[in-house]
Amino acid sequence: MDKISYDTYVSLSANRNRRKEFRAYSNVIPGENGFDFRIVPNPELVVDIPDDIQLENAMQAGNGIERTARRLSFNLDRIFSRHKPVLVAEGDSWFQFPILIDEIVDHLSSKYAILSLAAAGDTAENMVDGPEQSGGREYMTNLRQQKDVVRAFLFSAAGNDVIGEDPVTGKSALFDIINEFNGDETNIDVHINAAVLSSRLDALRLAYTRVINDVHNEPGLQTLPIIVHGYDYTFPYPHVSNDPRNPIHAANNEWLGQPLDRRQFPTATQAQRDLRRKIVIRLIDHLYDMLHSLADTHDNVWVVDCRGAMNDITDWVDEIHGTDEGFGKVAQRFHATLNAALV
Repeated sequence: MDKISYDTYVSLSANRNRRKEFRAYSNVIPGENGFDFRIVPNPELVVDIPDDIQLENAMQAGNGIERTARRLSFNLDRIFSRHKPVLVAEGDSWFQFPILIDEIVDHLSSKYAILSLAAAGDTAENMVDGPEQSGGREYMTNLRQQKDVVRAFLFSAAGNDVIGEDPVTGKSALFDIINEFNGDETNIDVHINAAVLSSRLDALRLAYTRVINDVHNEPGLQTLPIIVHGYDYTFPYPHVSNDPRNPIHAANNEWLGQPLDRRQFPTATQAQRDLRRKIVIRLIDHLYDMLHSLADTHDNVWVVDCRGAMNDITDWVDEIHGTDEGFGKVAQRFHATLNAALV
Protein backbone atom coordinates (compact mmCIF):
# COMPACT_ATOMS: atom_id res chain seq x y z
CA MET A 1 0.00 0.00 0.00
CA ASP A 2 1.13 3.53 -0.75
CA LYS A 3 1.79 5.79 2.21
CA ILE A 4 -0.55 8.71 2.82
CA SER A 5 -0.31 11.93 4.83
CA TYR A 6 -2.01 12.38 8.16
CA ASP A 7 -4.28 15.02 6.63
CA THR A 8 -5.41 12.51 4.02
CA TYR A 9 -5.97 9.95 6.77
CA VAL A 10 -8.21 12.38 8.65
CA SER A 11 -10.22 13.08 5.50
CA LEU A 12 -10.68 9.34 4.95
CA SER A 13 -12.12 8.99 8.45
CA ALA A 14 -15.03 11.26 7.53
CA ASN A 15 -15.77 9.63 4.17
CA ARG A 16 -18.17 6.72 4.56
CA ASN A 17 -17.59 5.64 0.97
CA ARG A 18 -13.90 5.03 1.76
CA ARG A 19 -14.36 3.34 5.13
CA LYS A 20 -12.55 0.13 4.15
CA GLU A 21 -9.57 2.18 2.96
CA PHE A 22 -9.51 4.06 6.26
CA ARG A 23 -9.46 0.78 8.17
CA ALA A 24 -6.52 -0.43 6.10
CA TYR A 25 -4.45 2.57 7.25
CA SER A 26 -5.42 2.17 10.92
CA ASN A 27 -4.35 0.22 13.97
CA VAL A 28 -6.75 -0.75 16.75
CA ILE A 29 -5.73 -0.53 20.42
CA PRO A 30 -8.06 -2.61 22.65
CA GLY A 31 -9.29 -1.07 25.89
CA GLU A 32 -10.74 -2.35 29.14
CA ASN A 33 -14.10 -3.30 27.64
CA GLY A 34 -15.67 -4.01 24.26
CA PHE A 35 -16.17 -0.42 23.17
CA ASP A 36 -13.14 1.09 24.89
CA PHE A 37 -10.86 0.53 21.91
CA ARG A 38 -8.97 3.25 20.08
CA ILE A 39 -8.39 3.65 16.37
CA VAL A 40 -5.07 5.25 15.45
CA PRO A 41 -3.12 5.77 12.20
CA ASN A 42 -0.64 3.04 11.34
CA PRO A 43 2.76 4.80 11.53
CA GLU A 44 4.13 2.48 8.83
CA LEU A 45 1.50 3.73 6.35
CA VAL A 46 0.66 7.26 7.52
CA VAL A 47 3.31 9.99 7.53
CA ASP A 48 3.49 13.31 9.40
CA ILE A 49 1.45 12.04 12.34
CA PRO A 50 1.41 14.82 14.99
CA ASP A 51 3.40 14.01 18.11
CA ASP A 52 0.54 15.20 20.33
CA ILE A 53 -2.22 13.23 18.59
CA GLN A 54 -5.11 12.59 20.97
CA LEU A 55 -6.01 8.91 21.32
CA GLU A 56 -9.72 9.31 21.82
CA ASN A 57 -11.97 6.45 22.82
CA ALA A 58 -13.26 5.00 19.54
CA MET A 59 -16.82 4.69 20.83
CA GLN A 60 -16.89 8.43 21.49
CA ALA A 61 -14.78 9.57 18.55
CA GLY A 62 -16.23 6.96 16.21
CA ASN A 63 -19.79 7.81 17.13
CA GLY A 64 -19.10 11.47 16.41
CA ILE A 65 -17.32 10.76 13.13
CA GLU A 66 -20.02 8.35 11.97
CA ARG A 67 -22.84 10.68 12.92
CA THR A 68 -21.27 13.58 11.04
CA ALA A 69 -20.56 11.42 7.99
CA ARG A 70 -24.03 9.92 8.01
CA ARG A 71 -25.69 13.30 8.37
CA LEU A 72 -23.71 14.46 5.33
CA SER A 73 -24.73 11.34 3.38
CA PHE A 74 -28.37 11.90 4.34
CA ASN A 75 -28.24 15.52 3.21
CA LEU A 76 -26.62 14.50 -0.08
CA ASP A 77 -29.26 11.83 -0.62
CA ARG A 78 -31.98 14.40 -0.07
CA ILE A 79 -30.40 16.60 -2.76
CA PHE A 80 -29.22 14.10 -5.36
CA SER A 81 -31.18 10.87 -4.62
CA ARG A 82 -34.63 12.10 -3.79
CA HIS A 83 -36.11 8.81 -5.00
CA LYS A 84 -34.79 7.12 -1.86
CA PRO A 85 -37.42 6.65 0.88
CA VAL A 86 -36.49 8.55 4.06
CA LEU A 87 -35.95 6.64 7.31
CA VAL A 88 -34.99 7.87 10.78
CA ALA A 89 -32.95 5.40 12.85
CA GLU A 90 -32.20 5.41 16.57
CA GLY A 91 -30.24 2.65 18.21
CA ASP A 92 -27.10 0.97 19.43
CA SER A 93 -24.11 -0.77 17.84
CA TRP A 94 -26.23 -2.89 15.48
CA PHE A 95 -27.12 0.40 13.81
CA GLN A 96 -23.74 2.06 14.32
CA PHE A 97 -20.51 0.26 15.08
CA PRO A 98 -17.57 2.67 15.19
CA ILE A 99 -15.76 2.46 11.85
CA LEU A 100 -14.67 -1.19 11.99
CA ILE A 101 -17.85 -2.92 10.73
CA ASP A 102 -20.47 -2.24 8.07
CA GLU A 103 -23.62 -2.85 10.09
CA ILE A 104 -27.33 -2.72 9.29
CA VAL A 105 -27.67 1.01 8.53
CA ASP A 106 -24.61 0.84 6.27
CA HIS A 107 -26.23 -1.94 4.25
CA LEU A 108 -29.64 -0.26 4.07
CA SER A 109 -28.19 3.06 2.91
CA SER A 110 -27.92 1.97 -0.71
CA LYS A 111 -31.72 1.93 -0.96
CA TYR A 112 -32.83 4.38 1.75
CA ALA A 113 -31.90 7.90 2.82
CA ILE A 114 -31.30 7.29 6.53
CA LEU A 115 -31.06 9.98 9.17
CA SER A 116 -29.15 7.99 11.78
CA LEU A 117 -29.06 8.98 15.45
CA ALA A 118 -27.56 5.67 16.57
CA ALA A 119 -24.52 5.37 18.84
CA ALA A 120 -22.55 2.29 19.80
CA GLY A 121 -23.01 1.41 23.44
CA ASP A 122 -26.25 3.35 23.84
CA THR A 123 -28.97 1.89 26.05
CA ALA A 124 -32.76 1.96 25.85
CA GLU A 125 -32.87 3.95 29.09
CA ASN A 126 -30.67 6.72 27.71
CA MET A 127 -32.44 6.88 24.36
CA VAL A 128 -35.84 7.22 26.02
CA ASP A 129 -35.24 8.86 29.40
CA GLY A 130 -31.76 10.37 29.17
CA PRO A 131 -31.10 14.12 28.98
CA GLU A 132 -31.37 15.65 25.52
CA GLN A 133 -27.68 16.62 25.52
CA SER A 134 -26.86 12.90 25.87
CA GLY A 135 -29.22 11.81 23.12
CA GLY A 136 -32.37 11.28 25.15
CA ARG A 137 -35.52 11.41 22.98
CA GLU A 138 -33.69 13.16 20.16
CA TYR A 139 -35.58 10.81 17.86
CA MET A 140 -38.69 12.94 18.38
CA THR A 141 -36.91 16.18 17.46
CA ASN A 142 -35.65 14.63 14.25
CA LEU A 143 -38.90 12.85 13.40
CA ARG A 144 -40.73 16.17 13.70
CA GLN A 145 -38.19 17.79 11.39
CA GLN A 146 -38.66 15.03 8.80
CA LYS A 147 -42.42 14.64 9.36
CA ASP A 148 -43.37 15.45 5.78
CA VAL A 149 -41.02 12.90 4.20
CA VAL A 150 -40.18 10.16 6.71
CA ARG A 151 -41.54 6.72 5.76
CA ALA A 152 -40.50 4.66 8.81
CA PHE A 153 -38.70 4.84 12.14
CA LEU A 154 -36.08 2.16 12.96
CA PHE A 155 -35.42 1.49 16.66
CA SER A 156 -32.67 -0.80 18.03
CA ALA A 157 -32.30 -0.73 21.80
CA ALA A 158 -32.22 -4.08 23.58
CA GLY A 159 -28.69 -5.43 23.12
CA ASN A 160 -26.92 -3.62 25.93
CA ASP A 161 -29.78 -4.46 28.30
CA VAL A 162 -29.84 -8.23 27.69
CA ILE A 163 -26.64 -9.57 26.07
CA GLY A 164 -24.31 -6.56 26.01
CA GLU A 165 -22.61 -4.49 28.67
CA ASP A 166 -23.00 -1.13 30.35
CA PRO A 167 -21.02 1.30 28.17
CA VAL A 168 -19.74 3.25 31.19
CA THR A 169 -18.96 0.54 33.76
CA GLY A 170 -18.35 -2.32 31.34
CA LYS A 171 -20.57 -4.53 33.54
CA SER A 172 -22.08 -7.48 31.70
CA ALA A 173 -25.86 -7.50 31.27
CA LEU A 174 -25.83 -11.30 31.14
CA PHE A 175 -24.13 -11.91 34.48
CA ASP A 176 -27.13 -10.85 36.60
CA ILE A 177 -29.59 -12.73 34.40
CA ILE A 178 -27.97 -16.16 34.76
CA ASN A 179 -27.57 -18.32 37.83
CA GLU A 180 -24.50 -20.20 38.98
CA PHE A 181 -23.98 -23.46 37.08
CA ASN A 182 -25.49 -26.28 39.15
CA GLY A 183 -24.08 -29.27 37.25
CA ASP A 184 -27.20 -29.87 35.15
CA GLU A 185 -26.13 -29.81 31.50
CA THR A 186 -29.63 -30.39 30.08
CA ASN A 187 -31.94 -27.94 31.85
CA ILE A 188 -31.83 -24.48 30.28
CA ASP A 189 -34.39 -22.60 32.37
CA VAL A 190 -32.89 -23.55 35.72
CA HIS A 191 -29.85 -21.50 34.81
CA ILE A 192 -31.84 -18.32 34.13
CA ASN A 193 -32.80 -15.96 36.96
CA ALA A 194 -36.45 -15.54 36.03
CA ALA A 195 -37.01 -12.56 38.35
CA VAL A 196 -34.08 -10.57 36.96
CA LEU A 197 -35.00 -11.42 33.37
CA SER A 198 -38.62 -10.43 33.96
CA SER A 199 -37.55 -7.13 35.49
CA ARG A 200 -35.19 -6.43 32.58
CA LEU A 201 -37.85 -7.24 29.99
CA ASP A 202 -40.46 -5.18 31.85
CA ALA A 203 -38.12 -2.18 31.77
CA LEU A 204 -37.54 -2.70 28.05
CA ARG A 205 -41.28 -3.05 27.44
CA LEU A 206 -41.87 0.29 29.17
CA ALA A 207 -39.11 1.94 27.14
CA TYR A 208 -40.41 0.59 23.84
CA THR A 209 -43.98 1.52 24.76
CA ARG A 210 -42.83 5.05 25.53
CA VAL A 211 -41.19 5.26 22.11
CA ILE A 212 -44.26 3.90 20.32
CA ASN A 213 -46.56 6.32 22.14
CA ASP A 214 -44.18 9.24 21.58
CA VAL A 215 -44.22 8.64 17.85
CA HIS A 216 -47.84 7.68 17.28
CA ASN A 217 -49.23 10.44 19.48
CA GLU A 218 -47.41 13.05 17.41
CA PRO A 219 -49.67 14.79 14.85
CA GLY A 220 -48.67 13.66 11.39
CA LEU A 221 -46.87 10.52 12.63
CA GLN A 222 -49.85 8.54 13.93
CA THR A 223 -49.49 5.81 11.30
CA LEU A 224 -45.71 5.87 10.83
CA PRO A 225 -44.30 2.31 10.72
CA ILE A 226 -41.98 1.61 13.66
CA ILE A 227 -39.46 -1.13 12.91
CA VAL A 228 -37.81 -3.01 15.81
CA HIS A 229 -35.71 -6.15 16.08
CA GLY A 230 -34.50 -8.61 18.67
CA TYR A 231 -31.02 -9.77 17.59
CA ASP A 232 -29.85 -13.10 16.25
CA TYR A 233 -28.81 -16.32 17.94
CA THR A 234 -25.22 -15.57 18.81
CA PHE A 235 -22.41 -17.88 19.89
CA PRO A 236 -20.80 -17.43 23.33
CA TYR A 237 -17.03 -17.88 23.15
CA PRO A 238 -15.74 -20.52 22.80
CA HIS A 239 -18.45 -22.38 20.90
CA VAL A 240 -16.22 -24.91 19.18
CA SER A 241 -12.79 -26.20 20.10
CA ASN A 242 -11.15 -24.10 17.37
CA ASP A 243 -13.44 -21.06 17.54
CA PRO A 244 -12.24 -18.81 14.69
CA ARG A 245 -13.31 -15.45 16.11
CA ASN A 246 -10.49 -13.19 17.23
CA PRO A 247 -11.73 -9.57 17.23
CA ILE A 248 -9.12 -6.82 17.23
CA HIS A 249 -11.32 -4.51 19.33
CA ALA A 250 -12.34 -6.74 22.26
CA ALA A 251 -11.59 -9.89 24.19
CA ASN A 252 -12.86 -13.07 22.58
CA ASN A 253 -15.27 -13.68 25.47
CA GLU A 254 -16.06 -9.99 26.13
CA TRP A 255 -19.87 -10.03 26.36
CA LEU A 256 -21.08 -13.62 26.86
CA GLY A 257 -18.25 -16.04 27.52
CA GLN A 258 -16.82 -14.01 30.38
CA PRO A 259 -20.01 -13.86 32.51
CA LEU A 260 -20.70 -17.53 31.75
CA ASP A 261 -17.16 -18.35 32.89
CA ARG A 262 -17.72 -16.34 36.07
CA ARG A 263 -20.89 -18.33 36.68
CA GLN A 264 -18.77 -21.51 36.38
CA PHE A 265 -20.29 -22.85 33.14
CA PRO A 266 -17.73 -25.35 31.74
CA THR A 267 -16.55 -25.50 28.12
CA ALA A 268 -14.64 -28.79 28.01
CA THR A 269 -17.17 -30.65 25.85
CA GLN A 270 -19.35 -29.63 22.92
CA ALA A 271 -22.45 -30.43 24.96
CA GLN A 272 -21.31 -27.95 27.63
CA ARG A 273 -20.61 -25.30 25.03
CA ASP A 274 -23.99 -25.97 23.43
CA LEU A 275 -25.69 -25.40 26.79
CA ARG A 276 -24.13 -21.96 27.02
CA ARG A 277 -25.50 -21.05 23.61
CA LYS A 278 -28.93 -22.53 24.38
CA ILE A 279 -29.19 -20.23 27.42
CA VAL A 280 -28.47 -17.17 25.27
CA ILE A 281 -30.94 -18.43 22.63
CA ARG A 282 -33.62 -18.76 25.29
CA LEU A 283 -33.01 -15.16 26.43
CA ILE A 284 -33.26 -13.88 22.86
CA ASP A 285 -36.50 -15.83 22.37
CA HIS A 286 -37.95 -14.17 25.48
CA LEU A 287 -36.95 -10.79 24.05
CA TYR A 288 -38.78 -11.61 20.82
CA ASP A 289 -41.85 -12.68 22.79
CA MET A 290 -41.90 -9.23 24.36
CA LEU A 291 -41.42 -7.43 21.04
CA HIS A 292 -44.09 -9.47 19.27
CA SER A 293 -46.55 -8.77 22.09
CA LEU A 294 -45.95 -5.05 21.54
CA ALA A 295 -46.55 -5.46 17.82
CA ASP A 296 -49.75 -7.38 18.54
CA THR A 297 -51.12 -4.61 20.76
CA HIS A 298 -49.98 -1.55 18.77
CA ASP A 299 -50.72 -0.68 15.18
CA ASN A 300 -47.88 -0.15 12.72
CA VAL A 301 -45.18 -1.78 14.85
CA TRP A 302 -43.13 -4.26 12.85
CA VAL A 303 -40.67 -6.81 14.24
CA VAL A 304 -37.69 -7.84 12.11
CA ASP A 305 -36.99 -11.42 13.13
CA CYS A 306 -33.22 -11.79 12.78
CA ARG A 307 -33.03 -15.26 14.30
CA GLY A 308 -31.04 -17.60 12.10
CA ALA A 309 -29.84 -14.90 9.71
CA MET A 310 -26.21 -15.31 10.85
CA ASN A 311 -26.38 -19.04 11.32
CA ASP A 312 -22.67 -19.78 10.98
CA ILE A 313 -20.05 -18.83 13.53
CA THR A 314 -18.06 -17.19 10.72
CA ASP A 315 -20.91 -14.68 10.28
CA TRP A 316 -19.85 -13.13 13.60
CA VAL A 317 -16.83 -10.89 14.17
CA ASP A 318 -17.22 -11.18 17.94
CA GLU A 319 -19.81 -12.55 20.36
CA ILE A 320 -22.60 -10.07 19.59
CA HIS A 321 -21.72 -8.33 16.30
CA GLY A 322 -21.79 -9.67 12.79
CA THR A 323 -19.09 -9.34 10.19
CA ASP A 324 -19.72 -7.02 7.25
CA GLU A 325 -21.18 -9.98 5.38
CA GLY A 326 -23.08 -11.25 8.42
CA PHE A 327 -24.80 -7.92 8.93
CA GLY A 328 -25.57 -7.95 5.21
CA LYS A 329 -27.65 -11.09 5.83
CA VAL A 330 -29.50 -9.36 8.68
CA ALA A 331 -30.09 -6.32 6.48
CA GLN A 332 -31.93 -8.55 4.01
CA ARG A 333 -34.46 -9.27 6.77
CA PHE A 334 -34.86 -5.51 7.26
CA HIS A 335 -35.34 -5.02 3.53
CA ALA A 336 -38.14 -7.62 3.52
CA THR A 337 -39.91 -6.02 6.50
CA LEU A 338 -39.54 -2.51 5.08
CA ASN A 339 -40.93 -3.66 1.73
CA ALA A 340 -44.02 -4.92 3.55
CA ALA A 341 -44.37 -1.93 5.87
CA LEU A 342 -43.98 0.75 3.20
CA VAL A 343 -46.59 -0.58 0.78
